[in-house]
Amino acid sequence: MTVSPAEFRWLTWLRGGVRRYGRVPVAALLAAAGVTLALPLVSTAALTGGAGAAAVVALAALLAAVPASWACVLVADRFDEASRRLALASTRDELTGLLNRRHFVAVAEAERARCRRYDLDAALLVVDADHFGSLVDTHGRECGERYLRELARVVGQALRQPDVLARYDGDAFAVFLPHTDPLGALDVAERIRVQAGDLRVECEGLAVGTTVSIGVAPVGPGHGTLDALLLDADAALLAAKQAGRNCVRSVGAARGRAGGAASIGTRKRAGPV
Repeated sequence: MTVSPAEFRWLTWLRGGVRRYGRVPVAALLAAAGVTLALPLVSTAALTGGAGAAAVVALAALLAAVPASWACVLVADRFDEASRRLALASTRDELTGLLNRRHFVAVAEAERARCRRYDLDAALLVVDADHFGSLVDTHGRECGERYLRELARVVGQALRQPDVLARYDGDAFAVFLPHTDPLGALDVAERIRVQAGDLRVECEGLAVGTTVSIGVAPVGPGHGTLDALLLDADAALLAAKQAGRNCVRSVGAARGRAGGAASIGTRKRAGPV
């Protein structure tokens, strides 16, 4: 259904009224407005048919205005709910409910810039499920999706409220840690690795799980953009994969960016999974 600009403005105004004053007062106001608009008809009926005709017209106007005004309020409610769902869909990953990649990039870039401006510690983690392709091949896509939802929950439980978590690339999650020094970032990564290793989901009567590899990149002088930081985190993740998986690897905070590494934002795979 297409909504014209005038209809959109009307619905927006109506939604604001319902939010501020509630359904009943707004419906009553609309009903009163409807009856007021019908007053010329009541006057005409009184002149042509007398008081009885005027009373009939006034009653008909009232009976029409009340349900019509309530219907307008309900439409405003539906519009409000649709607007909330649309806003949520534009920032959240449908499967896990985490931030999606696009919104994460915007939020994390703002946090990175703020940390650089005020000389605050921060770090970026990239968490990638090991052998996830084999898990899906063996147990099916539904099991893989169930595992990713639970992994998102486990990673989230290991974080603080200011930390920014997103599903970034298939079976990879990105975490921005403000106010976190390099050792603190390693501690968080190791905590996630251990808890993820204990995670099991039930798939057709079987307890299914895998491990994770994590790349850590503390924010350093050479990280002038979030992409530079992602490149270093991805290089650290690749080092963790090459070291045998189920481990944490980090790049030094003083490094600018890792040469030759492909960003997880643009690649399918940069190495073993």
